[in-house]
Amino acid sequence: MNEQLSSLVNAAGAAAAAGRWQEAERLWRQVQSLDPGNVQALYSLGVHAFQRGDLKTALVLLQQAHVRAPRDPMILLTIGRIHREAEGPEQEWGAIIAALEIDPYFLPALLGKGEFLEQQRKPRAAAAVFRDVLKVAPAEPEWPPALRRRLAHARDVVEQDTRELIEYLGHRVDAKRATVDKALAGRWDEAMSILAGRTQPFHSHCNQLHVPRLPAVTFYDDALFPWMRELEARTDAIKTELQEMIASRGEEFVPYIQYKPGDPVNQWDKLNHSRNWSGFHLYAHGEPVAEHLAQCPRTAEALALVDAVEIAGLCPNAMFSALAPGAHIPPHTGETNARLVAHLPLVVPERCSYRVGFDWREWREGKCWVFDDTLEHEARNDSDQVRVILMFDVWNPLLSLPERELAMALAGAMREWRTASDAA
Repeated sequence: MNEQLSSLVNAAGAAAAAGRWQEAERLWRQVQSLDPGNVQALYSLGVHAFQRGDLKTALVLLQQAHVRAPRDPMILLTIGRIHREAEGPEQEWGAIIAALEIDPYFLPALLGKGEFLEQQRKPRAAAAVFRDVLKVAPAEPEWPPALRRRLAHARDVVEQDTRELIEYLGHRVDAKRATVDKALAGRWDEAMSILAGRTQPFHSHCNQLHVPRLPAVTFYDDALFPWMRELEARTDAIKTELQEMIASRGEEFVPYIQYKPGDPVNQWDKLNHSRNWSGFHLYAHGEPVAEHLAQCPRTAEALALVDAVEIAGLCPNAMFSALAPGAHIPPHTGETNARLVAHLPLVVPERCSYRVGFDWREWREGKCWVFDDTLEHEARNDSDQVRVILMFDVWNPLLSLPERELAMALAGAMREWRTASDAA
């Protein structure tokens, strides 16, 4: 391309970008006069003709551009758009499919395919295509401005289809679902949600020791923890001790999240060094906090009942965990699925909720639960009062005694490797 032609192409493109359409068209005609087969000029002049409503001229120019650039999916897609205006659905569909044969992930063509199916009154097929669109598209904040409106429409169609699909699936299997053990019903609610595309499967993500082939269970069956009923029976005594401790040593509740300057805080930025989530530690990183245990002897006796996990440098942990009014603990995962985490709710206002994986629950004072914290979990206190629970670690009951020993040995060896000085 010579210098004069290059200058005209750049000027035409700048005029079009600024919305000076008449100037842009004049410049593209000059480009075409110097280079009759110039693809950019043929395409742009075709678009200008289309904007004026001259569909015949637009189609001729775009087909000429396609002959010279047969692997450009945008030219084909624009030809399809002209066929739409000319009420030629077969030709429009053919152009869309031809564009996707060149590039199956070409976002404008995928959008065009979904929109075409909508126009043909095939909403479910359109929703399926729009699901693919959202998989291919960047994250919403990064949507291209030229496609933002169309992508928002695709998102809304998918959301509506998902709601209708879940309702349909639930209606169709309601009778069979009623025959399933109540304790297992949650897994089928989640199965429908995954099948409909509302959620993805939740997997165990361990920041430290991961024990393979343990099931990814959110809340474990109470029957697996023989100490649970006795612990729950001591709720009043533990709560009384908590209240006495708050009155005398409430200032010793410290922020649970305490990253050092320079550490990447990621999702913890709002809670880092914040008393919105604070704790009074009884055990921390495998070590007892003797002074606090002495202050809370009845709680210490209750914790002695549980099957406490022991992993050097990591477990057990136990604390009174306080969540301030309006606070939100963001989604996160824990250290190892060899241990589980238990909650004994002590002070629970309304509108406090907890999610592990797919399952949302609300705390009830005195009702303990045990969950796998290596599944994504989060907590909300949407009330105007503080929420306090007793939180502590226990062994995963699906591990045998020899496996517990092995978990302790592995974690200990890893800790030694990371903390020992390099040999000279």
